[in-house]
Order: sequence, then C-alpha cells, then structure tokens
Amino acid sequence: MAVPTRPLGTTGMDITAVGFGAWAIGGAGWSFAWGAQDDADSVASVRRAVEAGVNWVDTAPVYGLGHSEEVVGKALAGIPEAERPYVFTKCGLIWDENDRAAPPRKILRPESVRREVEDSLRRLGVERIDLYQVHWPGDGLPLDFTTDPERESSPDAVELEDYWRTLADLKAEGKVRAIALSNHGVPLLDRAEAVAHVDAVQPQFSALARHTAPELEWAADHGTGAIVYQPMHSGLLTGAFTKDRVASLPDDDWRKTSPEFTDRLRGSLAVAGALRTVADRHGVPVPAAAVAWTLAWRGVTGAIVGARRPEQIDGWIGAGSVELTETDLDEVSIAIAAAGVGAGPVRP
Repeated sequence: MAVPTRPLGTTGMDITAVGFGAWAIGGAGWSFAWGAQDDADSVASVRRAVEAGVNWVDTAPVYGLGHSEEVVGKALAGIPEAERPYVFTKCGLIWDENDRAAPPRKILRPESVRREVEDSLRRLGVERIDLYQVHWPGDGLPLDFTTDPERESSPDAVELEDYWRTLADLKAEGKVRAIALSNHGVPLLDRAEAVAHVDAVQPQFSALARHTAPELEWAADHGTGAIVYQPMHSGLLTGAFTKDRVASLPDDDWRKTSPEFTDRLRGSLAVAGALRTVADRHGVPVPAAAVAWTLAWRGVTGAIVGARRPEQIDGWIGAGSVELTETDLDEVSIAIAAAGVGAGPVRP
C-alpha cells in the first residue's frame, strides 16, 4: 500500500502521514500501562505496519520502563535493512527500579540524557536515532500529564536551554539525526529555537484535545515538523467504546479511571458518532476518519497511531488518503461544540 508522505520540517526525512506508536506495547507493570500485552502480537503489529507502508515508529524508554524499545528492537531486527522504518524515541522520564509502579520523574540533567541515549541505542539495536525528543519539560516533578506553569519545580529541575543544548550536541556528534520537543508550549518553543532549531514537535492532538493548536501553528511558521499523538484519543474516537467497555477494562489499564473515559464519556462518544458519519461517507473505518481529522490541520506532518494486534492497523492505515470536505469538518465541529468537550478551535 502506498501511504502518502510529507516532509518532516527541514530534517530531510519524508515520513508517512501515519506512524506506528509503541506506548501500549510496553505492556503492564508500570504507572501508565494499558494492561498486559503479548510481545509476539507487538512484534507482528510493527512488522504489519511496515509491510503496509508505514515508514516510522515512535517509542520512548518509559513505555514499559524499557520494554517497548526492546520490543521495537526485536521487530526491527526481523525487517530487511533497506525496508526498516525511521526510529523516533524520547528522553527525560526516569523511573525508580525499586518502585516501578510509581510515576516516573521528569529529569533532564545532561549526564542523565547522555545515559538515556546510550540505553536507547542498545535496546533498539540501532547506531543512530532518527528523531530524539524531550518527552516533557524538565521540571523534575513526577509525571501527571499536566503542564501547569504555576507549579513549583523540584530541586531536580533543569532549565530548557541546558537540556536543549545537550540534544543539539548529540545531533552534532551524530548520535541522533534530528531533535524535537514533545509537550512543550509556544513560550518554551521560542526559547528552544533561540538555542538550536527545533526540528519537530510532538503535541497531543485530537478532536477531543485541541488545546495544542498554537503549537501546530508555531511549527508551520518555523519550518518545523509536527507529529501528533493520541489522534484517536486513546481509543475513544475509534467508534468501539461504550460505557460497558470502559467498565470492563482491566484494573491496570490507566484509561479505566481517566475522566475522559468516565465523567466526560458521553460527550466524547457524541464526537465519535460524528466521525462515524464522516467515515461512512468516505467508506473508511472510524479510526481512519479520526486520524484524518488531525491531518487536515495546518502544520501537522503525521499522526502517531498505535496497534496492539496486527489487524488493528487496517482500521487506520488509509487515514492519509482521506481528504475531508468542508461538510465533514463542519459536522465534526458542530458535534464538538454541542458536546462541550476539550478546549481550543473546533475545526481547521
């Protein structure tokens, strides 16, 4: 299958509109796990995505506390070198081996980053990382998925200029090909750009999470690539979720207690219903419509989409070829406004 590609900023890499996201294949046993996962299914899913035309994989050391990178490494080892996808990973989330259930901390001291890149190279079995990303700003605090600027930093906090300079040095040394910032707002991106060019950004973005639209505009204005994560909002926009399904999630799946899947579920499912109408109009599965909605925004290069079993890839692989119409975008925006979910603009 020919999956459309787009230039990733000025990196020289043309990436497919969809990439394989490896969060869920990290498996169980850590604070933001998706529940138990069969490694054989994970390896088969990565290889199926590559066979289908996907040319990049996005992972991180913290996914499964090293396990996701190891699984990606196993999958890559079984793919002929000429067909191997680009490998994107991250740094800055450090866990306690003595308490693996505790949330990791946002640590970005230069010596820590350098240790992480060597560990990632080893686990992935590659000589160079194609895109190395700072996972979260380095405030030294435990991960809780917030970026509240009013929170006090811990003694482990590191200034952005210091950790961004470390990544620029790693790029100059050839350890990594390009460098990026994930979950960094526009003021931080401006500070980073003054030190070294931001090759790419990675914000959360979906029909239910539109607060990062300014980061996408920033990327478009600065020759910076943008790959968005959770375009299906962790499964909520696949058309497969119901209240009963949420209740049946295993206790070690972080989604079971997330407000998006509990208190705000009704509104979220209403938006998924609008995406189903769009999907039916284009003759594609609902996941493809949800991902295509994110790809319609200015500045977006590609979307990270996960799969825990090979057959799930068929649901979203065609997203890059779906051209949403003004009618499609209007219908989804009306559903978002009526449901009152998320913050930010409701359409491109």
